[in-house]
Amino acid sequence: MIQIENLTKRYGRFTAVDGISLTAEPGRITGFLGPNGAGKSTAMRMLVGLTPPTSGTATVLGRRYVDLTNPAAQVGTMLDASAQHAGRTGREVLTLAAMMAGVGRAEVDRALERVALTPAEADRRVGRYSLGMRQRLGLAGALVGDPEVLVLDEPANGLDPAGIRWMRSLLQEFADEGGTVLLSSHLLHEVEQVADDLVVIGRGRIVARGTKEELLRSSSTLVDSPERARLGQALARAGLPAEAHPTGGFLVEAGPEPLARLALAEQLPLTEVRPGDQRLEELFLSLTADDAREHSA
Repeated sequence: MIQIENLTKRYGRFTAVDGISLTAEPGRITGFLGPNGAGKSTAMRMLVGLTPPTSGTATVLGRRYVDLTNPAAQVGTMLDASAQHAGRTGREVLTLAAMMAGVGRAEVDRALERVALTPAEADRRVGRYSLGMRQRLGLAGALVGDPEVLVLDEPANGLDPAGIRWMRSLLQEFADEGGTVLLSSHLLHEVEQVADDLVVIGRGRIVARGTKEELLRSSSTLVDSPERARLGQALARAGLPAEAHPTGGFLVEAGPEPLARLALAEQLPLTEVRPGDQRLEELFLSLTADDAREHSA
């Protein structure tokens, strides 16, 4: 488990992280989202002891990271996959990570196999790795000590679609076995696919948090009928704001009860009446609009 309470980091007059609190539970994947410069990386660095907080607390498995008996084995971290020694081979980088975690060489081979780096790739110098291969090596380093917790900053960066699907399966398997995952990413679609819980940060402050279902639930209703054209006309006559949904039917700014009454009055058969969930991208943009950078030509 990860627990962050009132965590703050100031650099002079600038507040990078402003009193944030969040919990990442075992057996669940928590997506940590925010625009560039919102404070995600700073918060993660404070969590794993790389940046001292100005105030507040951050604990992993009930203790500060620096107080863990063997942090490299208990918490797998990947905060910057590009920060690997370009002159070493992938196997050498991973062997050093295994030594820090106190595990044997067999775990190196297991981690390489787990992230699908071949023996030939493992014996290649990191300076010749693609960005995607560096990401795989960084994830292998996070996994080599068989940790209970993963803290990952942009783990899908540089991966192709097949690699992203592979990473999604790996993280889901890790969580299904009781592990805790905290990951940040700008790939909102992928976070939506893999995360159980979401935390959105903007300008150093938490602007939303909760389960994915809670945050993506909309006040609108998706309604459809085999007589779709007549349904659209009835909605317009009733003054109910509606827009066509990409998968069919209408997204209506109303609850199911007035729609049921309308269908009864109009003798309209309905094939679908359910909450109209919004997309993560829509939620993200609405919550972080103040932090968005406008580009002008």
